[in-house]
Amino acid sequence: MSLQTAARTVPPSGEKPASDDSTTPRGDITGVTTRSRILVTGLLVAAAGYFLLPVYWLVVASTKSTGDLFGTFGLWFSQPQFLSNLHQVLTYDDAIYLRWAANSLLYAGIGAGVATLLAAMSGYALAKFSFAGRDTLFNIVLGGVLIPATALALPMYLLFSEAGLANTYWAVLLPSFVSPFGVYLCRIYAAASIPDELLEAARIDGAGEFRIFTVVALRIMTPALVTIFLFQFVGIWNNYFLPLVMLSDSKLYPITLGLTSWQSFADRQPQLYQLTVGGAFVSVVPLMIAMVALQRFWRSGLTEGSVKA
Repeated sequence: MSLQTAARTVPPSGEKPASDDSTTPRGDITGVTTRSRILVTGLLVAAAGYFLLPVYWLVVASTKSTGDLFGTFGLWFSQPQFLSNLHQVLTYDDAIYLRWAANSLLYAGIGAGVATLLAAMSGYALAKFSFAGRDTLFNIVLGGVLIPATALALPMYLLFSEAGLANTYWAVLLPSFVSPFGVYLCRIYAAASIPDELLEAARIDGAGEFRIFTVVALRIMTPALVTIFLFQFVGIWNNYFLPLVMLSDSKLYPITLGLTSWQSFADRQPQLYQLTVGGAFVSVVPLMIAMVALQRFWRSGLTEGSVKA
């Protein structure tokens, strides 16, 4: 090679040789990212369809007659008569469905409210007070989260039978007052969100412990409390096994047990199929409204509690 040719191939001092764009993996990375996004989006759409398809079927089925319910395509409307079906659901058997709905609202509303209050008090005490056995008590609460409610139904029935509380409202209400998950979430949330300095300042100003809890702590813990209330409300509203074990009087049934009783007689009374479907649709509406209305609170409560834990 001549000196002139070598001089032309060597870049001037301080300059970097031009790189070959064909060897950079930027294009491959972009392609992989695009494919990953498409795959994730597809999985999310499939998961959403998996959960929404039964709801869509329930909406369609609630507008059909008993004959169309079995004689037409299940995922499309056929001669809608939703208002007529709704009237039958609400007036059948002396409006027993309204009685069941009131019972469900009683069980879920009072149970969730008391459970939320007890969880707030317990979680705050575990987070902000030092006493003997605190960690042991918290570990017992965590153990309660792992125990399925169905495993406790029969022992509770035996206890309530001895106390004369079986087949009463209290048989469903009392177990609903306890929420180990609520205690856990309140303990984590209170420890992370309520500064000790704020509590000390309130004590210096002369506030008692009860006033500090009600005025200061509860306001800060509102997102966590809404989350607990909503989860407990939905859990009690959808509870089936505990009322099945505890209750024998149909006037005490919640909606879940009442709809099951309708379905059990549907073979002999075919019109009960449509009543069961319509009643199931009506029972879902309050939960949907509650979830949408309180979404901002329970999402922030879960997110902050999980991050700060």
